[in-house]
Amino acid sequence: MRRNQVAIVGAAETTKLGVIPDMSQIQLHADAALNAIADAGLKLSDIDGIATAVETPQQIAHYLGITPTWVDGTSVGGCSFMLHVRHAAAAIEAGLCKTVLITHAESGKSMIGKLPRSFQADSLQGQFEAPYGIYGPPSQFPIPVLRFMKTHGITHEQIASVAVVQREWAAKNPRAMMKDPITVADVLNSRMIAYPFRLLQCCLVTDGGGALIMTSADRAKDFPHKPVYVLGTGESVETPMVSQMETFNSSRAFKVAGPTAFREAGISHSDVDHLMIYDAFAHLPLFGLGDLGFMPYEETGQFIADGNTRPGGKLPLNTNGGGLSYMHSGMYGMYALQESVRQMRGIAPAQVEGAKISVCHGVGGMFAASGTIIFTNEK
Repeated sequence: MRRNQVAIVGAAETTKLGVIPDMSQIQLHADAALNAIADAGLKLSDIDGIATAVETPQQIAHYLGITPTWVDGTSVGGCSFMLHVRHAAAAIEAGLCKTVLITHAESGKSMIGKLPRSFQADSLQGQFEAPYGIYGPPSQFPIPVLRFMKTHGITHEQIASVAVVQREWAAKNPRAMMKDPITVADVLNSRMIAYPFRLLQCCLVTDGGGALIMTSADRAKDFPHKPVYVLGTGESVETPMVSQMETFNSSRAFKVAGPTAFREAGISHSDVDHLMIYDAFAHLPLFGLGDLGFMPYEETGQFIADGNTRPGGKLPLNTNGGGLSYMHSGMYGMYALQESVRQMRGIAPAQVEGAKISVCHGVGGMFAASGTIIFTNEK
């Protein structure tokens, strides 16, 4: 993808976030989609491309009454929407469509019309993980994380500090689910979920959604809001089993997607003003800082504990409060993208002054996939 040839011209989340028991999952999709379309000043008939995950593109198209010329149903977990941005950018450049709607929603808390997620019994996960009790994030992450901590000298207090710092950002965000200040002691004294994770180190479980509208940079100048340009993209996948065995050195998918996006964008780490790293659990920002090449893994825990990512710090990270304090409906990548777009538009509740480049880095499928999108507000 050529840099700055495609732009985000519409972005919005569902009207409500949190607990929404009166809307089904597909209604949440529609709510987010209509909000984003209105944000872009468009009509449903203007959309000719659709991308989504879990729900199928045809379901969304039928529900909204759209007849697209391009669809993408890539579903690789929480970073699917980063991959959708990359694929949509390629499709727009190739002339396959002009205006793409990327939509996501989940009734993660209320479970209204929520589609079940499962894996096949003959898959690698079904054969070699699930029979031994490894099922779902709380049981899949702990052993590799403990190995990561031992290998790189990361302490429990340092991982706890991730939740503390992100709560500081959430306190500035009116739509965040959790705003009350917490301390490292609060985190380490919260209820044990699966060692070493305690309750305040695990993501929220909520309802909600979000959507993006993408078009070519040439057209973007005619839309109501200042365009947010796609500067660089990257993606990668691997098998969950192999990924989990290597998680003490983090994920190979992470190490492919991030550097690919940096190369495509033609930027260095010192150019980054704002960073979003998927944080379903508190250890993920440490992995991301190392995988993206900001610093060695050994330095990541102390870097966050020293306040470098908190409000006023030199590398603002997860400025909406993240999956730990903002919201997490089950697949968090869309909400990270929304915050990057808000920061580039200059309208975020906790706006980073003068931010020109935002890196949005996601993981999906228990470390089986990764996607990275780099945005800029300068053409």
